Amino acid sequence: MNIFHTKKQIRKRWRRMKRAVWTISACALVALMAWLGMLLSEQMEKLMTNEPLALETLGTLRDVQAQDDSQQEWLEELRETAQVRIVHLNKIYTCGEDRSVLGLMRPAEIAQLVKEHPTWDGRLGPGGDVWFDEHIQGLSEICNRDGYVGIDKEGNLSLFDGPPKQEKVIRTFFQLDVETMESALPTEVLQQLKNGIRIQDVEEYNSVLSTFSDFAVEESEKTMQQNKQ
Repeated sequence: MNIFHTKKQIRKRWRRMKRAVWTISACALVALMAWLGMLLSEQMEKLMTNEPLALETLGTLRDVQAQDDSQQEWLEELRETAQVRIVHLNKIYTCGEDRSVLGLMRPAEIAQLVKEHPTWDGRLGPGGDVWFDEHIQGLSEICNRDGYVGIDKEGNLSLFDGPPKQEKVIRTFFQLDVETMESALPTEVLQQLKNGIRIQDVEEYNSVLSTFSDFAVEESEKTMQQNKQ
């Protein structure tokens, strides 16, 4: 009887221990699920907070995809004929441009050129020539040698090859509100602009454009001036 009683007590204790283990396990599982739920909530909040960045990244990817599709379209058009074409390269610097002719090429050679230079933007010109644009951070040879930013006869802020008095305009940026500029800036600054500001590096180039962009004529004002004339 004592042995039977002892075994019975052991079984009761074992049942109690199993119930305790199951209870502890269930509590731990509930706590784990709650913790995972909090993590998921935080991740969702981060995603919602970073939505503009996600949209911006998506927009960039779409732009790249659109550019790739456009590249493939003109290459496919190129492959439809075996025509030999003149290939041009336009190097677009931060300051200035440099154009050159790479020569006559067959479609397969042009496709190989695209493969070797994936950052170049290619297109077919109206006359059937192939044009490539390469964007480069820096000064072109002309800007390095004799680049000036000044004001032309029409009141436009322009990039010149040499001093503005030589009238060798490379690029026109925008029309200036000369009257406002004359009343706001010191005489020596205006005279320097008329004589031409020599461009020494990219930082100076960007600084000059940024300074005088405050005096740019808005498109609506420009239209009104043209109508008056």
